[in-house]
Amino acid sequence: MLTVKDHNDRAAPAYAAHPGEYWIESLRDGRHVLIRALAAEDREREYAFIKRLSPESRHLRFLAQISEPGTALLDQLMDVDGKQRAAYVALAHENGELIEIGISRYAATGEQYCECAVTVADEWMHLGLATLLMEHLIKAARHNGFKHLYSVDSASNTAMRDLARSLGFETHSDPDDPHQVIHRLSL
Repeated sequence: MLTVKDHNDRAAPAYAAHPGEYWIESLRDGRHVLIRALAAEDREREYAFIKRLSPESRHLRFLAQISEPGTALLDQLMDVDGKQRAAYVALAHENGELIEIGISRYAATGEQYCECAVTVADEWMHLGLATLLMEHLIKAARHNGFKHLYSVDSASNTAMRDLARSLGFETHSDPDDPHQVIHRLSL
């Protein structure tokens, strides 16, 4: 197993060679990850990322059981414009390639409102990655003029409830579904 220093040393050239705007962030365990806006060339990474998620993580993300992400779902997830629909992907250097380990996204649902979601690969949870991804997403939503960010989640998703609380979201039961909660953040 690689040490944190070895991981970061191997990742540094791959991250530095990346074109466009990006951020190198440090996780709680000291490993570095690259965060940037989702791009069209990430389609295969997004597909592989969803396939690697555990069934429970897929269910919590999509609030439904999906075994195989189809073309229609991938088309929807890749449809970002950076304003009305934005997404930030976290990439890690593993075995000589950059793999997707997390993603945050929002989509406008009104002039001032957007719905958001964040997903982290099972093996990268509890390292602060969801917080980093959401901080970039919140900043983008503010920059793009949104006033309210919200997320609809399973009431059993304690990790999302804890994340939402740490980011300043207010949480309420979904009046239409007792198995769901709505997290809201005024920007």
